[in-house]
Amino acid sequence: MVALEQGTWVVIADGEKALFVENITDAEDPNLVVVSVEEQDASNRPTDRAGRRYDTGPNQKSAVEEPNWKAHAKSLFVQDLANLLNRKGLKGAFSRLVLVASPHVLGLLRRRLHSEVLAKVVAEVDKTLTNHPLHKVEKLLSNQLKPAAAAV
Repeated sequence: MVALEQGTWVVIADGEKALFVENITDAEDPNLVVVSVEEQDASNRPTDRAGRRYDTGPNQKSAVEEPNWKAHAKSLFVQDLANLLNRKGLKGAFSRLVLVASPHVLGLLRRRLHSEVLAKVVAEVDKTLTNHPLHKVEKLLSNQLKPAAAAV
């Protein structure tokens, strides 16, 4: 089967942004159209800068190591993304899905997807393409996901 046939959804994600696109044409010349964009809320995201606290001595401060908020926020965003894919997939919004993300994000997603939604995944591409223009993503995916007969 061809991975990018008409109606296939492609989710292009990193730990902060996810782009949901659908191929509205055939696999030979894909035309990806944006269905929705999900982004992490930047307003309540803490920084990774270590804090300072006062010591018992006069005018002394010590550094306080903070947890790695960026990694935690990325994990939470991927969990939210998986929940959204589970809801849409179980309601029948898509029947075929291609996941495009870094290997780390792909692994997090795979663990959190419902088995029925995971069964709809027809391909995975381990690249971070969230900031690439859609025409470049189309070209890269059509080259990467060629049918087996055409690749020989």
